[in-house]
Amino acid sequence: MEVGNVVGMLLAALRDMQWRMRRLVIAVVSTGIIFAMTLVLTGLANGFRVEAQRTVDSMGLDAFVVKAGAAGPFLGATPFAPTDLALVASAPGVVAAAPLATAATTIRDGASRRNATAFGAPEHGPGMPRVSEGRAPSTPEEVAVSSVLGRRVGEDVQIGARTLRIVGIVPNSTALAKMPNIFLTTEGLQQLSYNGQPIITSIGIVGTPKQLPDGYQTVDKAAGVNDLLRPVKVAVGSITIVAVLLWIVAVLIVGSVVYLSALERLRDFAVFKAIGVPARSILAGLALQAVIVALLAAVLGVILAQVLAPLFPMIVVVPAYAYISLPLVAVVIGLLASLAGLRRAVAVDPALAFGGP
Repeated sequence: MEVGNVVGMLLAALRDMQWRMRRLVIAVVSTGIIFAMTLVLTGLANGFRVEAQRTVDSMGLDAFVVKAGAAGPFLGATPFAPTDLALVASAPGVVAAAPLATAATTIRDGASRRNATAFGAPEHGPGMPRVSEGRAPSTPEEVAVSSVLGRRVGEDVQIGARTLRIVGIVPNSTALAKMPNIFLTTEGLQQLSYNGQPIITSIGIVGTPKQLPDGYQTVDKAAGVNDLLRPVKVAVGSITIVAVLLWIVAVLIVGSVVYLSALERLRDFAVFKAIGVPARSILAGLALQAVIVALLAAVLGVILAQVLAPLFPMIVVVPAYAYISLPLVAVVIGLLASLAGLRRAVAVDPALAFGGP
């Protein structure tokens, strides 16, 4: 009898959905757009980390040696003179070591200027990424630039107060919300940002040092990625808050649809209660409606996210876990939304089935 009641409620719910198809389509489209924006915002926040990770990985390093107390090897570095470079290079466990430098700069783009992040490293590395065109810079007057700048090998480009010759193109190298990266020799960066002073911000190493000179510490690649992400940490947090608010809006949309459906089916629920159908069977029908709406919206959201992501001016990389968790979250949203109509359905007077008020 119990199974029959549940099946009957599910069939009644499906029939009601067919009757109210227009309203359900509007709910699916509205919730689908919200799910799509949630995926895009998740991909936007993840994109900051992905581009920083790509930048650090392209250097071919295992770790960075920085001054003790420095926040990181890039933006949070404490510049120092490379007087102990030879000691670090000869430390046990170190296969290779190279002086690195990092600085924020600008690139002239027509009549305007564009922000960029400049990295300095030896021509043959470690620390110098591979180029897809041309070669790595070998003199202070040469530079390899990110392909996002749209420049060509052989062109001159004004970087800061200097004019440099482009000798290489690094594919899709960006950081800090699609800000292009440029790569010079260590000496070239020192002339660009430190008035030619022999100053570096870190020592890139291959291997794992067992002991370092006093006053230095080792930070891994993950710390380097976090260092590049530090300026956009507040932005990532803001995006996350907006995504959470969108989830709440999705619950409200699905919940309102289920609640309105429950209000319009009060006489049906009164009949069910009058013939002895338990409340959990009524809940099963309401839950089915909410879950179907949420799952259809999730499918639509995934499709729309693929369409919307390329339209954003920044990198959008939706992580795999977001696609996997979306249907699960949609089901939870559907179940939570069904509770909105359940309370009203359970409270209905069975006398309504017989023409009562």
